[in-house]
Parts: sequence; C-alpha cells; structure tokens
Amino acid sequence: MDELSKFGIDAGRLPIWLRIVAVAALVVLTTGAGLLAYRWYAHPVTLSIAAGSLDGDAPKIVSALASRLVVNKAPVRLKVVETSGPQESATAFSSGKTDLAVVRGDVGDLSQAQAIVVLAEAVAMLVAPPGSAITDVAGLKRATVGVVAADTNQRIVHVLTKSYDLDRTNVVFKNLALDDVRRAFDSKEVRAVLFVMPLSEKYLSLVRGLFPQNVKTAPVLIPIENAGAIAEKERAYESFDIPKGTLRGSPPIPSDDVTTLRVSYYVVGKKDLDNDTIADLTQALTAARRDILPDWPIIAQFKAPDTDAGAYLPVHAGAAEFYNGNQQSFLDKWSNAIFLAPMALGALASVGAALWHFLRAGEAGPRQPALDALYALGGKIRRSQNEAELSEIENQIDNVLREQRAKSDGDENTLDAATLNVAAHRLENLIHDRKAALNAGHSQATPPAQSQSQV
Repeated sequence: MDELSKFGIDAGRLPIWLRIVAVAALVVLTTGAGLLAYRWYAHPVTLSIAAGSLDGDAPKIVSALASRLVVNKAPVRLKVVETSGPQESATAFSSGKTDLAVVRGDVGDLSQAQAIVVLAEAVAMLVAPPGSAITDVAGLKRATVGVVAADTNQRIVHVLTKSYDLDRTNVVFKNLALDDVRRAFDSKEVRAVLFVMPLSEKYLSLVRGLFPQNVKTAPVLIPIENAGAIAEKERAYESFDIPKGTLRGSPPIPSDDVTTLRVSYYVVGKKDLDNDTIADLTQALTAARRDILPDWPIIAQFKAPDTDAGAYLPVHAGAAEFYNGNQQSFLDKWSNAIFLAPMALGALASVGAALWHFLRAGEAGPRQPALDALYALGGKIRRSQNEAELSEIENQIDNVLREQRAKSDGDENTLDAATLNVAAHRLENLIHDRKAALNAGHSQATPPAQSQSQV
C-alpha cells in the first residue's frame, strides 16, 4: 500500500471493519456511477418540435409520429409544441425555443434550418367559380382575389404580384376565411380564391364542397404559366402540374393538367444537433410513417428532402447519412471504446488488487520475513546447551514451514519449495552437528564408572 502511505495513511493500523466499510463504499459508488452512466446512455434523447396548421392537423400528425416512436422504442423521442401555424412554428424554431419544427418552405426565418424530411407538399390553386371567363392570371385584371390564410401566404401573393405585375392591373388580394369562401363567391365579392394546400382527399373535398356538384357545373382552375420562371428565382417553390381529373374524374376537372406552384412542408433542425441523433430520428420517422399511413393518408407525400449541395434548404448531415446509407456501424462508433476497454479492465484489476492488499494489511503473521526467522534459528542451534532446546527449535522450524505452506499463492511472504528445502536441510545439518558436539562434550565431562568407584 505504498500509494496510501504517500497520503500518510497506514492501512495496517486501520481496523478491519473500517477497511471493509471503505471498500464497500467504493464499490457502491463505482457501481452507482456505472448504472447512472448506462441509464444516461440508454435513455432516449427527447427533442422538442413546433408544429401548427390552420386546420390543426399538423400537430396531430406529429403527435401520431411521436407516439409510434415510443411504441417502436426508438432512440429519439419527440415533445410536440403546438402552435397556430407555420409562421409561429418557424418563429419558435428560429428563436431557439424548440429543437425542431414543421415549417413551410416559404414561411418565416429559415436561415438556421436544415431539412430532415419532407412531411407533405402544398400546391397553389387559383380557383374561379363555374362559368368564369378567367382562363389565366392576366384575366384577373381589376379583380378581387380571396386568399385563404393570407398571413401564411403573404410570400406567394407577393411573388405572383411581382411576376405578373398585378399592382399595375389593379388586382386586389383579400384575406378570406375558409368558411366565408362560398358566400364571397355567391355575393360576387371575389372573382377567384387562392388556396395553398396538399393534394389529398381531405383538402380536395373542401374545394369540391364550395360549388354545386353536377355534370354541367365545374370550378375553373387558373394556371400559373410562369411557374417555371418563378421557381428559378424563388427557390422555395417548384413548378408543378395539377393532374387532369384531380377534382373530379368524369367528366374530368380539370380537363387537362394545370401548371402551378408547389411548396414543401419540412421537418427541420439546427445544424448543431448531433448527427447520430438526427440519423436515428430520420430512420425512426421513416419507420413510423408506415405505421400511421392508414390513419393519415397525407403522409403518403412523406419523402427525403433534396440532398444536393445547392438545395434550397440544406439537408442535415445526420439525415444525409441515413439517406445515403452512410450511418456509422456499431464498430465505427465504438472502435475506440473496444480498443480502450482492455486497458480500462487492466486498470480496474490493479485497483482490485490494491484493495485486496488493503483489506489484508495488518493481518497476523510473522513479525519478520520467514527466511530471517529460519536464519535466526541457526544461531539458536549453535547456542543451545541440551537436546531439549534443540527439540524446541525443531518444533519452531516445523511451525515456520507449516505456515509457509498454508499461505495462499501470490502472498509476498510465501517461499517457494526449493528455498524451503534448502533452508530445512541446512538447519537439519546444524541440529545434527550440534547434537554430536553436545554428546561429545558430555562424554568428556563424565569419567567412566570404574574410575568413579575407585575414587
């Protein structure tokens, strides 16, 4: 216990109960620290995510995904922070209130956002009532256009106004609640309405419900013919063709594909989020998406974001690892730990050995090393005066040899068999010689019986 002596601690002087308590406390502390470290490692990471939409479906979809992550025992979990819409979600994300957010590509400050998945896609639909003579955006001259969720759609209104110079043609955009659209059409308050919504059955049925449902009447979808040019300048958008028959199959409405703009809803995260965590999240969301698809058909639009270097929203490095199949394997992640583990185990073994010696310090044993004790007996043999003393010395030799043989392997006071044999043989010779000397001296000191009788 040289290390303990450096601190002025003599382990041999400590009572055995105190040494046992000290070692037990150290074992408990080490075990507790190990359990805490394991729980910290195995405990899933929880990330907060802001989600909101006009109809309230966005937080419900994200909550459904979050529930599946729990059921699937994913290493990453989601805490949903509900907002009133994409603008508020983007604000919560950019201000650092949440780790993730569901955002629309053309809404809010996304300068710090990196794409993880595309959750859905929304399409711009300029809809005029049945019988309208408007066939293109230029035909909206001096018209009032209703905009559903105008606060969210400010940017697309600005883009259309700038691209078609609608200010010069006195086109007015007016905020309009979804429930007021039919009334506004009937009262001629607006000549067209702009929706930006996913092409899913739920939202398409809302548009169909605004107009009489018969063969002779059909709403007019106004194409945005400049969509390609707009997408080149405004990279949040892409040109998209609404397929023929989207609103009705027979007769088809629209009767042909209609060019318009499309924008994506993303799950985004900040660049400084751990790559492994985001890779695990991306994998978990992809698996959960399949589980909730029957209840949320809109999730069929779920897909990977653009992974090109020049993408509008750069993909998060962790998500890119998953999409590119470059996720680190177990050996990649833990090769250093596997290499260092034997060294750590060796260090623990050394500590264990030190603790064992600490516990055994001060145990009863010979006050001097065994060889010194045997050598000391040699001097006693030479000074012995009778055979009784020699017999006592023989008993002492037997005790020393018995103690040495009884000691466990590895004890520092244990002598090997060769040393024991040499020492024992030397002492036997000394005893034999001393007995011979004592007998010779006794014969010289005692006269023969005949001589004594004569005296």
